[in-house]
Amino acid sequence: MFKINSLLTAVTLACSVSAVNAWDALPREAPAPADNPTTPEKVALGKMLYHDPRLSSTGTVSCSSCHNTMLGGEDNRPNSMGVNGQTGGRSAPTVWNAAFNAVQFWDGRAESLEAQAAGPVTNPIEMGMKSWDDVVARLNTIEGYKKAFADAFGGNAISKDTATKAIAAYERTLITPNSPYDKFVSGEKSALTEQEVRGMNKVAELGCTGCHSGPAFNGPGMFQKFPMHSNGMYQAKYHFNKDLGLAEVTKKSEDEHKFKVPTLRNIALTAPYFHNGAVKTLDEAVKVMAKLQLDKELSTEELSDIVAFLNALTGEFPEQKMPVLPPTPGTTFN
Repeated sequence: MFKINSLLTAVTLACSVSAVNAWDALPREAPAPADNPTTPEKVALGKMLYHDPRLSSTGTVSCSSCHNTMLGGEDNRPNSMGVNGQTGGRSAPTVWNAAFNAVQFWDGRAESLEAQAAGPVTNPIEMGMKSWDDVVARLNTIEGYKKAFADAFGGNAISKDTATKAIAAYERTLITPNSPYDKFVSGEKSALTEQEVRGMNKVAELGCTGCHSGPAFNGPGMFQKFPMHSNGMYQAKYHFNKDLGLAEVTKKSEDEHKFKVPTLRNIALTAPYFHNGAVKTLDEAVKVMAKLQLDKELSTEELSDIVAFLNALTGEFPEQKMPVLPPTPGTTFN
């Protein structure tokens, strides 16, 4: 069961993390839970399921529709589009390096990649299937999936549990190491420019790493209130307070406007920004964060330096070859 209270305790502890602890290179492998060890067969199956729009009610939306592994791991939309052209109220988080998040979704309602993978499929706005029983029944009619599930899990293995485990196993391979920042902290001091180093130091000086901590700059498991400081101009322009965040899950007033701390990895590729995708540019996002979270006004030089550093967090993306999906000869679901 999702331990929301223990996670909130972890937030208090994690917010005291020193800036020094943030300067770690990203691991090249993500840890897997004991009940879902990563295997090539699971990853291959998970990749197929992740890219298969037949997991949606209309046969038009897949996981990759909103979390595009050919781009920055999301869809560069303020609000993602699901079945029948519907849109939700939040911007899709990146799937790249999501394996290093302790919780998933903006409101942290899923405690694992496996739990996250189960949600969108039956969300009426996202993929629109009525139930996971319907998903399993559909997959059982596709001969190629019967073999792929048997190879990954053995026997007659098609189920919600095995499908979500396979998707999570694939997502744990979506890691982007070896950014200029990673090279720098690993000893290659020429990997960052002087401006990028200034930006890195300014990020620490301002206190950004108090929350954006750890190798993924995501303060694993942390929630943070946003915005911390009121500003009438930004509120009128970006409407940040319309979303109650964590309180949508806990129904507690003290959790209003708390959100999972997002990764800064590859942030230059994931515009627009914030939970509602209201801010179009990285420069503006940095200004907004400085004012609303730290009550700081940045000079033009400080802003430029920080943005330069954030660009240096773009890593190397593993090559993604699109899977050949199991066919359904002579028939369709829609």
